[in-house]
Amino acid sequence: MDEPETLGSVLKRRGFSRRSLLKFAIAMTSSLALPPSIAPLMAANLARAKRRSVIWLSFQECTGCLETLLRSSSPTIDSLIFDFISLDYQESLMAAAGTAAERTLREAVAANKGEYLLAIDGSIPTKDGGVYSLTGGRSNFDMLMEFAADAKAVLAIGTCAAYGGIPKAHPNPTGAVGVEDLVTNKPIVNIPGCPPVPEVLSGVLVHFVSFGNLPELDDRKRPLAYFGTTIHDQCYRRPFYDQGKFAKSFDDEGARQGWCLFELGCKGPVTHNACASLKWNSGTSFPIESGHGCIGCSEPDFWDKGSFYTSLAGGSSTGWRNAGIAAAVGVAGGAAAALSARRKPGSESAERDPDKPDLDKQP
Repeated sequence: MDEPETLGSVLKRRGFSRRSLLKFAIAMTSSLALPPSIAPLMAANLARAKRRSVIWLSFQECTGCLETLLRSSSPTIDSLIFDFISLDYQESLMAAAGTAAERTLREAVAANKGEYLLAIDGSIPTKDGGVYSLTGGRSNFDMLMEFAADAKAVLAIGTCAAYGGIPKAHPNPTGAVGVEDLVTNKPIVNIPGCPPVPEVLSGVLVHFVSFGNLPELDDRKRPLAYFGTTIHDQCYRRPFYDQGKFAKSFDDEGARQGWCLFELGCKGPVTHNACASLKWNSGTSFPIESGHGCIGCSEPDFWDKGSFYTSLAGGSSTGWRNAGIAAAVGVAGGAAAALSARRKPGSESAERDPDKPDLDKQP
């Protein structure tokens, strides 16, 4: 039987040089917050890497997580990385159906026992025997426990798979839970978001192919490189927050000037994700840049934490209360700093163009 083809040989046949692979490795080490010195090792490991099997199961979900990944725009070599991952089972993408699809799944699991990655999108219903989501007559719970047993690791893709997501929202009629609530004896990577940022999955897969293990995770099992800071800390509107400049409505002058959306309910200060740095649609934009506050969709139970349009500082919901107190302190500090700057003689803020509207006096 022929040896599986390496990524290096695939790239060489398609006209890519070692330099191109090294450039890609440099970009990925930066994305994964790895030391620059790791890039040559990553490039060498990728060149020697063999094809990895991925089994993707979709449970109680909306297909949004898969759709966003299909629409990701990545460098050509990044696309080849995905080609190099053997997606051996994914119901929405594979040509086979019915018994043929089931046979493909069984064969892939048997051939890669203990080495395949199990990718899950969607929550797992547990109430009434899990009858609310079935595949081939089998409950999501039964399939998860069977195929997780022989997986090397499990990727929980999207907030539903990571934490239960919208199906888990009160009153949670199906008893929906996330992967980590059920699988306790396997490495798990949570990649939350509704939907998740596709480049985060790219980074996790590249790290796994390069080094044979998973990237560093935070206390919620999320890749630390992408979830180590809040959207607020990376947001281009952060200077307005620090200055105490906030839009009061989505169509006021402050909103037109790009002021902070905190008072309109933005959950960026308590939401960990890479939206503000990686953005969407080839780095074109992200919700805050498009004029809408962050809704906190990559955090657990975001749907039950109150209105998306209630400020963290003024919300009464239990879920946001503690975060709102800390955020309110930040707002007060920012407003005080801005007021102080405006009162300093000769300061730039003290001089106002009389032809421009006084935004500070807006209701």
